[in-house]
Amino acid sequence: MTAFDADAYLKRIALSAPPAPTIEGLRALQQAQVLAIPFENFDILLDRGISLDPEKVFDKLVRRRRGGYCFEINGLLLAALRAFGFEARALLGRVHLMGQTTGRSHQISLVTIDGEDWIADGGFGAGTALAPLKLVLDEPQPVPGSLRRYVSDPVYGTMLQIETPEGWSNLYSFDLEHVVDADRAMGNWFTSTHPQSFFTWARVAARQTPDGRVTLMDYTMKVLENGEETITRLEEGEPYLAALRDHFGIELDAPYEAIKPIVGEGADFSV
Repeated sequence: MTAFDADAYLKRIALSAPPAPTIEGLRALQQAQVLAIPFENFDILLDRGISLDPEKVFDKLVRRRRGGYCFEINGLLLAALRAFGFEARALLGRVHLMGQTTGRSHQISLVTIDGEDWIADGGFGAGTALAPLKLVLDEPQPVPGSLRRYVSDPVYGTMLQIETPEGWSNLYSFDLEHVVDADRAMGNWFTSTHPQSFFTWARVAARQTPDGRVTLMDYTMKVLENGEETITRLEEGEPYLAALRDHFGIELDAPYEAIKPIVGEGADFSV
């Protein structure tokens, strides 16, 4: 983009001042963006496609106050990091959530502060963390609501895991290879257009809150607050659009009938 509108961005994420390029600043920036900008894929389901042009991403997520998925959300976060003086670059990862490893379809950011590497990720759907993670192996790191760690994987490089009642579960893997815009474009094209990508046939939204999260998978909305979960099945039409507005801050400029119909129920979106 020709210029990053820092004032508009800070207003969008409700951050009162530009963050310093420190770990405290990184934590504040990731938390503020995650709390403000929801994860969602409704432009795909409205046949609008997903543009990674920085100006269009900024217009959609900041000026029009919509959400997006990882290539958009973490693309915006990377632009913000660089605008505020952080040393940061994009990485691509493979998702391991649904029993079958994906291609490099998840974007994150590698941030180096005082010689130490951190991973910033504001766009992993229901599994998005409010805080960045230090890139160290075999060291459990607490973030609000979960415990996570990085481990070395002989096939996939570095694996991010989350602690569950059944033990450690894989979230996504990545390596430190250089990423160019064409790599991001290829991942985005598959993720937003290929029929094997569930983003092309499932309605997905997630918003993190200070006390939990709200997730949507097709008609099923889950509200997790202070460890208590409430599950609601949304009605079609205006009640559905109202739930998007009220629970996720998503205001669609399209009628409900324009959204692609659901073909069967999707998989659980939680981690």
